[in-house]
Amino acid sequence: MKFRYKCIDCGYEFETDEIVYTCPKCAGTEKEGEFPKGYLKVLYDERELKQLSKKSHVTFYDFFPYTVPTPEVYPVGNTPIVKPSRLNAKLGLENVFCKMDTFLPSGSFKDRASQLIAAQAISHNTKKIALASTGNAGAAMSCAGAAYGLDIILFVPQTAPVNKLMQSVLYGATVVPVKGSYDDAFLLSIEYTKHFGGINRNTAYNPMTIEGKKSVSIELFEQLGRKLPDVVYVPVGDGCIISGVYKGFYDLMAAGITDRIPQIVCCQSEKSNAISLAFETGEFKSIEASTRADSISVDIPASGRMAVQYMKQYNGRCIQVSEKEILDAQMSLVGNCGVFAEPASSAAWAGLVKDSENIKKTLGKDAQICVLLTGTGFKDMAVFDGRVTLPQPIENSPQAVIDRFTE
Repeated sequence: MKFRYKCIDCGYEFETDEIVYTCPKCAGTEKEGEFPKGYLKVLYDERELKQLSKKSHVTFYDFFPYTVPTPEVYPVGNTPIVKPSRLNAKLGLENVFCKMDTFLPSGSFKDRASQLIAAQAISHNTKKIALASTGNAGAAMSCAGAAYGLDIILFVPQTAPVNKLMQSVLYGATVVPVKGSYDDAFLLSIEYTKHFGGINRNTAYNPMTIEGKKSVSIELFEQLGRKLPDVVYVPVGDGCIISGVYKGFYDLMAAGITDRIPQIVCCQSEKSNAISLAFETGEFKSIEASTRADSISVDIPASGRMAVQYMKQYNGRCIQVSEKEILDAQMSLVGNCGVFAEPASSAAWAGLVKDSENIKKTLGKDAQICVLLTGTGFKDMAVFDGRVTLPQPIENSPQAVIDRFTE
């Protein structure tokens, strides 16, 4: 589909066939310690979008700027919906469901962006893709690289969870641990692209990452019988996922297929709350994040300005949850409905739990609510150290069984 770029800060619009990352007019004009400026939104020809309203069924591929070749080699989408009935009863809500992006190829939502970045690379005849990641984005891009035969160069902070790093190594990526933060790894990955070429996949920095992530909203709309949920709870760190969720619903509305955007709730850890603070104060300042939920632990949110713009324009809200509430949500999901989500992903459920009374008062107990679960719990098993212990073995005898279960 024909597309153009628009800067979210200065409004500059332009078309180009070249790979671009940020606005040529205002990128880098932010003050020290502020969220970056000059990130780009992808917009489409209105007439082409309107043609999609004539279709009885759409897929997210209809809304993509690049054609995804042979999607069956790296199948993204069609993730299931789970209705956690036992937890719904505890909350007093009737229509809560979880969108299970934990079922994507690499086990996280980041596969959605990586599929489109792979398509971008193939379209531009390059095999090299560089990025920074705390784990999930790197694993997803590495998975896509293995599927499509692309070279992935991944810069990671040395403190990233070993499970996620091992995924990328197994997929064949060149993994470069960095003695520093994610932000340090981010800058080094950009330096790599400047010197050695290829495409940079960094979240939000490459505007196609948000375009890939918007696929969840379009897919969800069709899964619900061409209906929109009332509320969507999204775990948020750098703001790219929530911006993508908004963008999918925005494109559906721009096409004339829907007439509104659902209320979207930004769920953040109290220890990584830069976007929530910006939403409340209007000041886009960095923080020192320290949450155990590593995938949403972000000092300077790359897509923070875009996320706040969307929330302000379309009645979004922010909820901050404690570390305990996040870990309790993880245990509640796995123990009460068999859903194993990593801590960052569980922040969305923690947000719903904290907001449940408000939902019943404002929308009623029958409101249709989606909780977006973005990463499998197997990504970070170390989080259970000191929280869960394995039982001791019994002797190999019938008496041992009797003794074990006799109080």
